[in-house]
Amino acid sequence: MNTVAKLAAAAVAVSFATEAAATEWNVSVWGKRRAFTEHVEKLAELVSEKTGGEFTMNISYGGLSKNRENLDGISIGAFEMAQFCAGYHRDKNRAITVLELPFLGVNTLAEEVAVSHAVYEHPAVIDEMAQWNAKIIMTSPMPQYNIAGTGEPRDELAEFAGMRVRATGGIGEAFKAVGAVPTSVTSAEAFQAMQSGVVDTVAFAQHAHLSFGTINEATWWTANLNPGTVNCPIVVNIDAYEALSDKERAALDSSIPESIDHYLANYGELLKKWDGILAEKNVAKVEISEAEIAAFRKVAADPIREKWIADMTAQGLPAQELYDLVVSSLEKARMGN
Repeated sequence: MNTVAKLAAAAVAVSFATEAAATEWNVSVWGKRRAFTEHVEKLAELVSEKTGGEFTMNISYGGLSKNRENLDGISIGAFEMAQFCAGYHRDKNRAITVLELPFLGVNTLAEEVAVSHAVYEHPAVIDEMAQWNAKIIMTSPMPQYNIAGTGEPRDELAEFAGMRVRATGGIGEAFKAVGAVPTSVTSAEAFQAMQSGVVDTVAFAQHAHLSFGTINEATWWTANLNPGTVNCPIVVNIDAYEALSDKERAALDSSIPESIDHYLANYGELLKKWDGILAEKNVAKVEISEAEIAAFRKVAADPIREKWIADMTAQGLPAQELYDLVVSSLEKARMGN
């Protein structure tokens, strides 16, 4: 073989080696790119930068799986990373539903991150996720939910009786406790449910009211009800994570804090614009009195928390320990601030 041929063969071999060394992950999310997915987008960007393009992520908005089936897809290795919300399948991720209990007192997105990540590191959570071949790497912090509604504004607890509300998890339980009728249609179905009159109100964080169009149908929005939020982790398939090279794993792990910071900054900008968005869409901002909120908390917070602890303990989970971890993590986060 002459020199030119040898060089050509060597170039082909290097090309094949480079292709073989490249790692490509498929990531399953849903809806469209929005504040709720910005940390995933940032993570993909950082990982690619840090590995010189050798580790890339293809983010699919609904093309790989339905949102309620993302954890199942992770468990069978249909894709390597996914986002899901605990309320979509509470029986599959019982331990983290502690984070969806109503009126936990979490006030900021930074507090939500601190509390969620502390819970994710608990052995009971790690073990339960491992049953689905899943490892939680970060949360998708969301503000307290508030409701956008049609018809006359509801600013008294008595007016919630019979109200059909799209609400999942602990928030749904809270509304049920005051006589409302919760339904857990998916986020993508919420606008149609509202438009057709299947529900009167929808409980979402601000970004979702925008992204899924419910604010376009609403005539009013509760500014300060704050009954709780949902918890939506980002998980990776354990086998895929362990198959990464040391360099790739380091790139992924080290990019998580920066991705969360990017998410918080981006969401903060949305919150600054929210009042202007309400005015632009002619949506009345409803303030609930402190007395009504206190009454809501009394009916919903303690009974639902105690029932959750009793039910989860009966199922073999360290429920009281998990709840106490939420409380202590929140206190620690506030001391750090």
